[in-house]
Amino acid sequence: MLITPIKIESLDTIDIAAEQLLQACPNARVFAFRAPMGAGKTTFIKAVCRKLGVKTAVSSPTFTLINEYPTESQNPIYHFDFYRLKSASEAFDTGAGEILYSGNYCFVEWPELAEAILPEETVRLRIIINETDNSRIIESDIA
Repeated sequence: MLITPIKIESLDTIDIAAEQLLQACPNARVFAFRAPMGAGKTTFIKAVCRKLGVKTAVSSPTFTLINEYPTESQNPIYHFDFYRLKSASEAFDTGAGEILYSGNYCFVEWPELAEAILPEETVRLRIIINETDNSRIIESDIA
């Protein structure tokens, strides 16, 4: 799915950007984010989770690989960080495959090694850092 690029001017506008993403992809449930270290993947996912009703702390699952967040609607949201994976089969062994096809919202950081288990309809995004003003652009990743 292609989306119109979304600009995040600063942390003050990140919730607006999160809302724009959800409006652009109303039926999407799996989102994969590519970006360099420090680009704001987790920070943006926190904003999206707030918009979706997560009331608990959202943090990077770097060491646990998968975090589950309860929501007001009782439908959990899943947050994956595959940075430390060595293969797609390792992601599959964590149970990620079943969760990714559960119909619940799933946000995936560092999806490169898990491409083989991502649903076909995954919204693939990349975050680009604008070095001039430190803003971010979220756009479709068609690579």
